[in-house]
Amino acid sequence: MNLDQASLSIILPALCAGLLVLATHVPLGMQVLARGIVFIDLAVAQVAALGVILAYSAGWNPQGWQVQLAAFGAALAGAWLLVYTERRWPEVQEALIGVLFVLAASAAILVLANNPHGGEQLRDLLAGQILWVNYAQLLPLGALTLIILALWFGLRARLGRFGFYTLFACAVTASVQLAGVYLVFTSLIIPALAVRRYPEKNRLLAGYILGAAGYAAGLLASAQFDLPSGALIVWSLAVLGVIAYGARAFKNLVQ
Repeated sequence: MNLDQASLSIILPALCAGLLVLATHVPLGMQVLARGIVFIDLAVAQVAALGVILAYSAGWNPQGWQVQLAAFGAALAGAWLLVYTERRWPEVQEALIGVLFVLAASAAILVLANNPHGGEQLRDLLAGQILWVNYAQLLPLGALTLIILALWFGLRARLGRFGFYTLFACAVTASVQLAGVYLVFTSLIIPALAVRRYPEKNRLLAGYILGAAGYAAGLLASAQFDLPSGALIVWSLAVLGVIAYGARAFKNLVQ
């Protein structure tokens, strides 16, 4: 597919969706990395996806508020469960996060086992459908993004574990149906990993720039070569992340 006007009309809303996802996921991902609970995002995203699948199985409108509520409720339950396990068994928290992910993923497969369209629904929730986002879908995401950012930057020091996990569940729920589980994880972790050696004052901005470049490159490549956008964005972020990390490491070495 060539980059004509029709292609840009698809790419631009998808890029805006990606920038909204990055707005909350980059700072939250840095906090996840600092806490040493890297796979929390994957687990909570998978639990939110399970909530969506249960709502679909109940026959609810995929665009209705009931599905959003089911996804948020599932993500919040998963997040609060992890608050309890972190307090009760902090030494094995990462292992328990992995167990939660596997259980949620397995439950999703079981729920969709007899659904003739189950494989397609599961693929969409994992890989996302960001290329087919429209501007109308971005309005509620934009409003929620502003609220999350205001709470994060305004009350971060007072949120505590409970507040952090709750805010995290909100952010993941808002993005998982648009971006998919893989992109949610990638948006949270790769920018945070890539810029962790940057000076603290520049780290967040560098993470945002890297994330935006990765989404733009992936979407453009998807339009040019007619390949799945989610997978290409993941790889674009990974490649740019390695370059950014390597460039900083080299600069630190020669200084």
